[in-house]
Amino acid sequence: MAQVYDRHSQIVYSVALRVLGDTGAAEDVMQEIFMQLWRNPQTFDANRGSLGAWLAVIARHRSIDQLRKRKPETDLEDVIVSVDANLESETDKNVSLAKVRGLLGSMPADQRKTLELAFFEGLTHSEVAEKLGEPLGTVKTRIRTGLMAMRKALGN
Repeated sequence: MAQVYDRHSQIVYSVALRVLGDTGAAEDVMQEIFMQLWRNPQTFDANRGSLGAWLAVIARHRSIDQLRKRKPETDLEDVIVSVDANLESETDKNVSLAKVRGLLGSMPADQRKTLELAFFEGLTHSEVAEKLGEPLGTVKTRIRTGLMAMRKALGN
């Protein structure tokens, strides 16, 4: 196991760090993966590919799972929205932020919740649909309609 760790820990850590952007979280993911391999070595099938490639894929999937488990670190009021890189002044920026927050606040609750789950919690459309118990097409329509309303309100 020491040889396997020495040979493959760098790629596992690199993949986890690239996805997570946090050294501590990447180390945790790497430890979990090698502990899984230690406990259940039969989960690796050499007929399907190399150990290094398999570990890299596992690292990527675990890291994405970690990202999805994270709670949003900022409140909706603290989110900074980039409207246009060439804003003339701070006042224009504040006006745009107020428009976005006002628009989100004025949206129907189901549409706002859909946008929050998709953009602030990082869920996929399918995950949003499952979490809300709504059809996938309905979720996609709500997101698209909400984004179009924001674009129109901001004049983009």
